[in-house]
Amino acid sequence: MGANIPQNGGSEEDLAPLAEINVTPLVDVMLVLLIIFMVAAPLMVSGVPVKLPESTTAQDRPPAKPMVVTIAADGQLYIRDEQVSREELIPRLAALRPSEGQPETTAYVRADKTIAYGRVMEVLNDVSQAGYSRISLLSHLKSQ
Repeated sequence: MGANIPQNGGSEEDLAPLAEINVTPLVDVMLVLLIIFMVAAPLMVSGVPVKLPESTTAQDRPPAKPMVVTIAADGQLYIRDEQVSREELIPRLAALRPSEGQPETTAYVRADKTIAYGRVMEVLNDVSQAGYSRISLLSHLKSQ
């Protein structure tokens, strides 16, 4: 608790206790609780602990080779490392698309920075028409 000290040598009656709340300890406690909840919350979401039975079959499938469509600086189209024409693009992509029972594959589109935006959009549309619903654009990460 604090006291009010008079400036001009006042009397003892002026030394009344202060009735103000010090919020610094309250803020400290709230920050500690916030940190505790931020650390503990992800641990509480882990689910119900279950001992799973063992299996002799392999569960891990080898990762599928990514589907990359590239537009080179000269405008040539490539599926992975193989050059294709614009007319062959949709049928070839549809043939390479995984079957319905397999997990969905993302198609990646790379384009040289000199290629016009409209040309890139045409290729994105072709990839979408080939049946790929997840399409990502790739870029080069510039090192600093």
